[in-house]
Amino acid sequence: MKAFDYDLDYENLDLRKQPELYRVGRGEQGVLLVQPYKNEILPYWRFKTPEIARESSEKIRELFLAYKEAEDFVGMDMARKFLQMGYTRARRYTNYKGGRKYAENGTLSISKGDPVKAESAAIFKEAWEQAKTDPDYIRMKEEHKARYEK
Repeated sequence: MKAFDYDLDYENLDLRKQPELYRVGRGEQGVLLVQPYKNEILPYWRFKTPEIARESSEKIRELFLAYKEAEDFVGMDMARKFLQMGYTRARRYTNYKGGRKYAENGTLSISKGDPVKAESAAIFKEAWEQAKTDPDYIRMKEEHKARYEK
């Protein structure tokens, strides 16, 4: 698997117009860089409470399906990354007070767990699982890699 290319000029690059430059990478790589998707998805990405997480994940899932309808794999993958990031960030806030993994003195700041953030994480995890196992997403991902990531 080719790594996500952090050397591209993402501020001035429209990957909807140039999908051949997009690399899937690992996990959430590039989630806050790739345009125009970052600007389309980021405003809806929230996880403070389960209600907010549900609304957010549903909206991002709608965007995922709209990108699917448009046969826009890069958009689908970016929506999948935002759903994954909703899960991982909510989990971080579940496990670490204030979302900070380390205290100022450098020690781990593990908390007993925040059940509200845990529920938010579970909501995003379900949406992320649906996205990453979508048969059309899987097919389009393989096609994208075969075409552009040799």
